[in-house]
Amino acid sequence: MAIRSNHILVSRTDNIGDIVLTLPMVARLRQLNPTAKISFLCRAYAAPLVRFCTDIDEVIELESIASDPAGFLKKSGIDTVILAQPDRKLALAAFRAGVRHRIGNARQKLYLLFYCNRRVRFSKRTTEDHEAQINFRFLSPYGSRDIPTREEIPGLYHFDIPVDKAIADMQAPYAFNLVLHTKSNGHGREWPIEHYAALAELLSARRDVHLWLSGSAKEGEWLKANGGALLAKPNVTSLCGTQTLGQLTTFIHQADGLIASGTGPLHLSAAIGQRTLGLFPPTRPMHPGRWAALGERAQNLVRDKSCRDCEKLDTISCDCMYQLSPQSVLEIVEGWIRDKSAR
Repeated sequence: MAIRSNHILVSRTDNIGDIVLTLPMVARLRQLNPTAKISFLCRAYAAPLVRFCTDIDEVIELESIASDPAGFLKKSGIDTVILAQPDRKLALAAFRAGVRHRIGNARQKLYLLFYCNRRVRFSKRTTEDHEAQINFRFLSPYGSRDIPTREEIPGLYHFDIPVDKAIADMQAPYAFNLVLHTKSNGHGREWPIEHYAALAELLSARRDVHLWLSGSAKEGEWLKANGGALLAKPNVTSLCGTQTLGQLTTFIHQADGLIASGTGPLHLSAAIGQRTLGLFPPTRPMHPGRWAALGERAQNLVRDKSCRDCEKLDTISCDCMYQLSPQSVLEIVEGWIRDKSAR
């Protein structure tokens, strides 16, 4: 029998990309429960991004309840918890707090079989679905088994991102502001840093185009040690380590395009409707079949075949990524520039 909820908590306390790719499921959850309160549990660093999503009524920071999650759940009025990411501590807390509906994937962890009473069962290893589509399987206890197509996913992102004047002033001198997120925090294969430098050189003749490097402070240090040629370009400015996730979201939203490998800001950019280019290897599980940027203005580049022993390589870049030439990326960026000029 399909359940109904009054107050739902969706838990996703891992990485930016995973959180972004969970939000379309939350939009469908809102359609299924139009009068329910929907809360979202995430880490504090991700909270500013999630607060931009209009399908979510309340954002709860994990750090604020970590000492006593069961006590929080007992007092919250939450009657449904969706463990969109396995979390032993929260699953046990929901069980002890007597949360009425506890939804989790019983094929992921044995403890989810014990502590969840509304179990879903699916394997990410065998599916051909995109990660954003996979998350819809958590809605089967509501009687919803419809999985949206990749083309339908962008329409399920709902954001309200205010304009930031300081960011507008930074970008104002240039006709086209392009964000490059060069690193992936170890979550995927990366386009070689020398290719980013080559792209910057190809674009240097256009004085009205500026490149902004986004990333964490740690990634900024990596760029200083390994990306000197890119940082030395007069048309490049590094913002690494200077922005919160909320500020980064706003900066991307007010810019004109973003290029990245398979990483959180790539999915964020696509989700908020920015011109976005994802650079991928064709090798499972890193391939665009699972992780492509999905957005109204998103594109993805990938080779047809994997390089030799690609799946076994323990490197940040491989021949699959080297074969995606700076010239091929430049052609897409020039198309974006023409598109903005036409608008």
